[in-house]
Amino acid sequence: MQIILAVILVSLITACSANNLTPSNQIVRRAIALQATQTQQELSQQLRLKSPDLKVDRVKVTSQEPLAIQNLSAYRVQGNYDYTLKLSQRSVTQKDNPFEVYLQRQSEGKTWRLAQKQREENGSSWVTQLVE
Repeated sequence: MQIILAVILVSLITACSANNLTPSNQIVRRAIALQATQTQQELSQQLRLKSPDLKVDRVKVTSQEPLAIQNLSAYRVQGNYDYTLKLSQRSVTQKDNPFEVYLQRQSEGKTWRLAQKQREENGSSWVTQLVE
């Protein structure tokens, strides 16, 4: 009887902890919004325009590939998303935009960071930002 209870307990613990190992849909949505907002801000600065408000609506993850970034667990997440840009006079909605984000799990396991590869003269390195 104790062996059966131990097996059930181990199965429950494994199932619950495995669910926290991959980034949630909410984390992926926030990472996409962070990456897209930064791109919009860069474009707006170059064009000397006010940055529009961006809202990520639907996210569909099609693949999550595990990898390591700076010796920490990470995932390359790909899929499609919809977004709406709120401009001063109107709103523009785009559907089924492909995305690719790299999400790095922090060592304590409580937070995720958006990782972006930066090209340098000597090769490339990763720059990470907290996904809130």
